Amino acid sequence: MKLTRRDFRKLLLPLVATLILFLTAGILAWWSHAETKGAAQERQRAAEGKTRIEARLRQFHSEETELKERGLLLKRLQDSGILGEERRLDWMEQLRNTQRDLRLPGLKYEFAAQAPLNRTTPSGYAWFNSPLRLQMRLLHEGDLLNALEHIQREARAMVIVRSCQLAPPTTAGERREFVAPLNADCNMDWLTARQPSARN
Repeated sequence: MKLTRRDFRKLLLPLVATLILFLTAGILAWWSHAETKGAAQERQRAAEGKTRIEARLRQFHSEETELKERGLLLKRLQDSGILGEERRLDWMEQLRNTQRDLRLPGLKYEFAAQAPLNRTTPSGYAWFNSPLRLQMRLLHEGDLLNALEHIQREARAMVIVRSCQLAPPTTAGERREFVAPLNADCNMDWLTARQPSARN
């Protein structure tokens, strides 16, 4: 069968229509692919944004928890007397109470002048030391441990025992009076901390 010019004219319209349909289908497929790709990119950006927000929230909660913990620590330090000015009168009263509570035969103490430790913590607080020489008359060695534990527990400062020496009394004295069988001579550091600007 031979196609004539007339047949080509008849087929022209369907061919053009088919071509237009193919072009339209191609454009729709390209547009659909572009929309899908754009939607995927939007989802990825949204997921990344969500991840950043969640990371910021975690950091915020972590910082909030850390601030609360630091606040509680600061309050504990203030309540314990470690943070702030030295309270020498309170310390002397506490030493007298220790002698009375533990019924120690004798107790003498001498605080030296307070001096900075030349160390500043990262938070900006400086430490100060008030050295103490403590002499006690004791009935037995256990009294020394009890006294030191009592002092460290009750002190409105951080108390560090540097050294303690136990020895029998050197002389019994001329009068007939009770002499405790042991003397203790201790050197201790009473530490407090404060911001350098708070000094004076």
